Amino acid sequence: MDNDKIISELNFKAVRSSGAGGQNVNKVSSKVILSFDLENSQALSDDEKLILKENLSARLTSDNILILNCDEDRSQLKNKEIVTKRFFEILKKGLYVPKVRKATKVPKSVIKKRIKDKKNLSDLKQSRKKPNLD
Repeated sequence: MDNDKIISELNFKAVRSSGAGGQNVNKVSSKVILSFDLENSQALSDDEKLILKENLSARLTSDNILILNCDEDRSQLKNKEIVTKRFFEILKKGLYVPKVRKATKVPKSVIKKRIKDKKNLSDLKQSRKKPNLD
């Protein structure tokens, strides 16, 4: 995964932000929309694309495009930085593959100890019974 190549493939679009903010909201396009075409990316290998399609399936559109919005700041530049940082965090989490758990065997000494303890408890309980005089 080449970050510089991925950044060149990102599409940014600035639009007017919604919500409170007075006249600034009506004049300045500070909201940033980032879109990344996963299918046509040259920076990712085919294996990485498959993993991302599987892990980010809920976030992708039907055309396998990842879209992120940011209107946290009044500055377009800051919003662009925030959304780019968020994008790389999502990519990093999407490419993470957890290690496969290996089942471990129970040691023979533990099995022997458990059986020995059961036998001792059984003997103890047997000794508490009344003797059979028949």
